[in-house]
Amino acid sequence: MNETSATAQSLIPDGVATITTIHFALIALVAVAAIAVILIGMRLKHRRNKATRQVEDNAEEAGVALRQPDSTPIREAALTQPRPVPEPQPVPEPAPAPAPAPAPAAPPPPPVMPAPAAPEESPVADEPLNAEPVAAAAPLAASPAAEAAPQPAPAQAARPEDQPITLLKGLGPKLTQKLAEHGITTVGDMAGLSEAQAQSLDAQLGPFSGRMARDRWLEQARLLAAGDRAGFEAVFGRL
Repeated sequence: MNETSATAQSLIPDGVATITTIHFALIALVAVAAIAVILIGMRLKHRRNKATRQVEDNAEEAGVALRQPDSTPIREAALTQPRPVPEPQPVPEPAPAPAPAPAPAAPPPPPVMPAPAAPEESPVADEPLNAEPVAAAAPLAASPAAEAAPQPAPAQAARPEDQPITLLKGLGPKLTQKLAEHGITTVGDMAGLSEAQAQSLDAQLGPFSGRMARDRWLEQARLLAAGDRAGFEAVFGRL
């Protein structure tokens, strides 16, 4: 047995064993270095993915879209897309110098007009003036006095409800005519309307629809029909 092992050891040169050991050591070092590089790369990739997710979460909370419709990050899309080359602006041509304005021509001398001939006297030229009646000027002479004379005051209604509808605030001639067509001529007629009748009447006023509620005609008419002039003026102003 001992003789056999000794014979085998004697067959392997001493240098070959040393070289083989060095080769195995180098292979082990390369393998360790490769494993270290792989581990470092995985760790860097994990950090990069974590940072990307953090940025996306922050952008989502802020309501900013970091990805385009094709799911390409904006930064990568900006790097891959070619930048547009601005078109050269045309150089404006210099405007031609304005031509000098021609000198204004001298105005021609005014023509000599002949003296107008004296009009011939007509024997009937003064007839329309003499024939005009003097009585036509009488109304003009009397108009200042007529204007200065006091106008007669309108007759007061015997009952408060018989007062004219024109006392209500917000009523003009057209609205007064419209209400008269529906039989409303006094404050008593307006005050006697129910809410349903007032709405029906308001719907028939055409372009003036809505004025009844806005100007509070029913409230005005009821105060005047009750003879409460002080209450009316406290709310709607003086008559």
